[in-house]
Amino acid sequence: MSRYLLPAAGLLACATAALANDSTASTGAGGLVLRRTADIDMVSEDLFVSVEQVRVHYVFRNRSPRDANVTVAFPMPDRNLAAMGESDIGYPSDFHTEVAGRPVNATLERHVFGNDHDQTALLQSLHIPLAPNADGINHIIAALDALPAARRDELHRLGLVDVEEYDQGRGMERHWRPTWMLRDTWYWQQTFPAGRDLVVDHRYRPGAGSSAGTPLAFRDYRNSADGRAEAALYCADADFIASLDRLTRAGGEGTELPDYRVDYILTTGGNWRSPIGDFRLVVDKGSPRNLLSFCETGVRRLSPTQFEVRHHNWRPTRDLHILIVQPDQ
Repeated sequence: MSRYLLPAAGLLACATAALANDSTASTGAGGLVLRRTADIDMVSEDLFVSVEQVRVHYVFRNRSPRDANVTVAFPMPDRNLAAMGESDIGYPSDFHTEVAGRPVNATLERHVFGNDHDQTALLQSLHIPLAPNADGINHIIAALDALPAARRDELHRLGLVDVEEYDQGRGMERHWRPTWMLRDTWYWQQTFPAGRDLVVDHRYRPGAGSSAGTPLAFRDYRNSADGRAEAALYCADADFIASLDRLTRAGGEGTELPDYRVDYILTTGGNWRSPIGDFRLVVDKGSPRNLLSFCETGVRRLSPTQFEVRHHNWRPTRDLHILIVQPDQ
């Protein structure tokens, strides 16, 4: 039998109060999710989350008497190329997956969208690079600038590009920038053996967002609608806010408290045949001096930097949003 296995990786933008060049938004990825199946359970999920790495260890079990041949997919968070150059955005990266201890060779499927329409074939026909490289989007801009004016106008009408003008001392320059949405999906074929467990390990860099100074350290911001919403997102309670204020007073005038934000999509873990049998979360805040806040119950301290949450027969109803604040260095 065949099923479609779809990992949880949607776009969760976690921006600071005023996103500027010294701030970074983050996007959240998640773990593997099987849709529309009556056969496969997630027996256990062991999740480790830090600023540097997310690691997930799964045990899946095919309850049926037949092997399940599955297309496994891990969609990356959508990337809005219009935002590149205006702000730094932290995207999950460096994905690695092993099944039963063996690396998975996944295939990349890439699409671009303008005004919610798939325009991949059009850009490919024009030999326009679809994605940023290690140096950003300058190679895309160069390819767009080289197009005939009529083609650029067409791409503009389709919501794929925009024009910008600026003077860098050589007179007014005019360049065309990509504004499309990039959607990457990695996929592979996987067999879930009948009546047996299958171990899957997954790890990646979470693309943690950061800010040079956490906005929650400022009373005016905390009293605003945005501030209240941010405090609620991370369950930043009175004790956490009091700790921020103590650090600010101790540092004196001009003290800034850098922060990091990590998002992980948990809710799609409720799409399996039955609740997750055993769920374990460990969050590592990096340094004993750092402040940590996230929304969970039954949190237990494991060490000066690590905190544990456990659930049994659990269907997650909300995603994980983690805020880590560093004392001023």
